[in-house]
Amino acid sequence: MNKTYTYISLGCKVNAYESSALISRLEEKGYKKDDNNPGVAFINTCSVTATADQKSRQHIRKLLKNYPNAIVVVMGCYSQGQHQFIKNEINPHIIVGTSNREKIPDLIDEYLRTGKRIDLTEDNTRLFKYEELGITNHCENVRAYLKIQDGCDNFCSYCLIPFRRGKSRSRPHDQIIEEAKYLVKQGYKEIVLTGIHIGGYGKDLENDSFSNLVEDLLNIDNLFRLRISSIECSEIDDKLIELINTRTNLASHFHIPLQSGSEHILKEMNRKYTKAEFLEKLNKIKKACPDVAFTTDVIVGFPGETDEEHLESKEFIKECGFNMLHVFPFSSREGTKASRMPNHIDPRVKKMRDLDLISLSNELWNEYENKNIGKEVEVLIEQFDEKNDVFIGHTSNYLEVRIPKDHHFVGEIVKTKYKKS
Repeated sequence: MNKTYTYISLGCKVNAYESSALISRLEEKGYKKDDNNPGVAFINTCSVTATADQKSRQHIRKLLKNYPNAIVVVMGCYSQGQHQFIKNEINPHIIVGTSNREKIPDLIDEYLRTGKRIDLTEDNTRLFKYEELGITNHCENVRAYLKIQDGCDNFCSYCLIPFRRGKSRSRPHDQIIEEAKYLVKQGYKEIVLTGIHIGGYGKDLENDSFSNLVEDLLNIDNLFRLRISSIECSEIDDKLIELINTRTNLASHFHIPLQSGSEHILKEMNRKYTKAEFLEKLNKIKKACPDVAFTTDVIVGFPGETDEEHLESKEFIKECGFNMLHVFPFSSREGTKASRMPNHIDPRVKKMRDLDLISLSNELWNEYENKNIGKEVEVLIEQFDEKNDVFIGHTSNYLEVRIPKDHHFVGEIVKTKYKKS
């Protein structure tokens, strides 16, 4: 067999981690990367929006067309929910969903022996256990993703992920620490904690919590920086606030999803907080850690959202003092409660609200950059920009810094005064 592979990974950092883990498993069995004539082509699909579904379908078909001699393997959230459609209408060689991914190298061998197409997608995601995919050797130059958890129990009314990924389940504490130590020994300077709902880590374990895990990770020798990808406001406890205030190797950046600044829309979304509770926690963090950057996610055009509620949301975002927004127009997902709600918003109105908040985000980030001009910062150099002949890196609070190439290198930690790129 041609023991080579190519791949496409769509969607979130969790998918990126899982794709890297599968690559590590394939390479342990002697596979090498070949984008021209691979023996295996796999895709890790996404289903967070209708557009993600469409892209997943297109890319599966593209792999089958571009690599007619390859075994095409489909995995991920889209295949979990649509494996019957994929099997009947697209017909790749191997389909798994958000389980059984650790079996893919063996499934490839099975297909080679039998020639029979395989669909090993399990339907009841709520019964899934945490699937250990092993230590990954494939990360960015200096930053590595570390998966600590899978699944979600929040059931926000707009979201399919609890159905596609299953219940919240934590990776064993010791395995996380072992992989983190391994990554540091491999030379990675920054580790980014990822999962579907990482603040829920430890709730299914005895005597463990997310902040306990973070503390143990921060104690690993030679870990320059630990970054939290995203966490719900209610799951930031006093211990985590103390850690970000006192530990220099914990990134000074919280990404805390808000989704809406309208009290009514928050209830319709089945979010687990009020505006007052959200703002109280945010102000508590700011009081303890005044230099921390705050970013958030916001959905515009949720069913029934009025112009007044959009403005209410916008004003609350300003009151919270966020530094950047990730704005998403509402995407109706069949099977969710929100898809059955009345008064869906005209796409043109959603687009206007989307642009309105993107404009606000640009203003907020510009203000934050200006506030930091002239401050001494530590920058982890991540890449070299050949076109502009500069190195690019980020500070602890995620400001992008460009550094002249003289006597520097990727992976170096540089102290400099911040100026806007």
